[in-house]
Amino acid sequence: MNVFLQHITSITRQRDHALLDAAVIAALIDVTGARQARKFDVLQVREEIRLKPSAAENSDNSHLSHASMLAAPELVVAARLHHTSAEKILPDGTRVLWLLVWLDDILSSCMELLDPVVQDSKTLEIVHAIIAIYANHRSLLDYSQRDSLTNLLNRKTFDENFSKVLRSLAHDDAPADDPQQERRHRDATRNQWLAVIDIDHFKRVNDEFGHLYGDEVLLLMANLIRNSFRPHDSLFRFGGEEFVVLLQAAELGNAHRIFERFRTNVAQHHFPQVGQVTVSIGFTQIGLDATPVVILGHADLALYHAKTHGRNQVCHYETLVGNGQLKSKISNDMMEFF
Repeated sequence: MNVFLQHITSITRQRDHALLDAAVIAALIDVTGARQARKFDVLQVREEIRLKPSAAENSDNSHLSHASMLAAPELVVAARLHHTSAEKILPDGTRVLWLLVWLDDILSSCMELLDPVVQDSKTLEIVHAIIAIYANHRSLLDYSQRDSLTNLLNRKTFDENFSKVLRSLAHDDAPADDPQQERRHRDATRNQWLAVIDIDHFKRVNDEFGHLYGDEVLLLMANLIRNSFRPHDSLFRFGGEEFVVLLQAAELGNAHRIFERFRTNVAQHHFPQVGQVTVSIGFTQIGLDATPVVILGHADLALYHAKTHGRNQVCHYETLVGNGQLKSKISNDMMEFF
């Protein structure tokens, strides 16, 4: 019981979603003796249920794809019946136990345990108690940090996440102990990018089809965003039809391909009643000396260029400046005017 209380204390003191997920996974492994555990975010689009690996999954699973996958039939049935768990025996004899996490009567995520030792009702009761406490604490965090409609991070959490990006960049830029190690270290450094995504002609959607269909477009757009980016990329709804992504990618070409792929996915997706919807995207690189105001300003200018030059396209701020399509003039150390 003391171990159980220690885990509950660890879970309830977390204020970061990734650390909270890691604390729950550690508790479940300790209680059940599972040889492996990971968390999946659940994406539901009409009748389809997909699972996407969470950023907090065990490091042993780092080789796994970040793309979403269709949920197993056993898990789909459990979700339909609003059960709290589902299980399956794989052909190699591995036992898989899924613990479903319900937030406000919506299936939000699930924990997957491989070969757990849950042979008595007491252990199972403790496992479900851990999930219930996790769900309650997650709801409290989501209430203050998540957009109520799309469940993406909200605007007021942006500064904190932006600070984490800068700390990550500073860590990657730190000198290594020897030149060879420093060369390998810098080769592995990953750049950070900020993109502003705006739904084209969204006012027309609300005017022609009504706000209920407008909200459905926003919900489906949020699902497309979650499904197009990786767990460690930060995704925000800034309000209205505007979204922001903090992306980790090695090179400009990689970042541009990722945003272009998302733009294409949206253009090819059928939105019920509404039909085709497109997005315009402006993005910029985040530097160590960056401030949120300046970086957002750069991405917004690239977005404005995309909007005024045909929409449904991806524009990179530094490329536009380099080509002479945008001009900037530095006014002081705090703001940049154009």
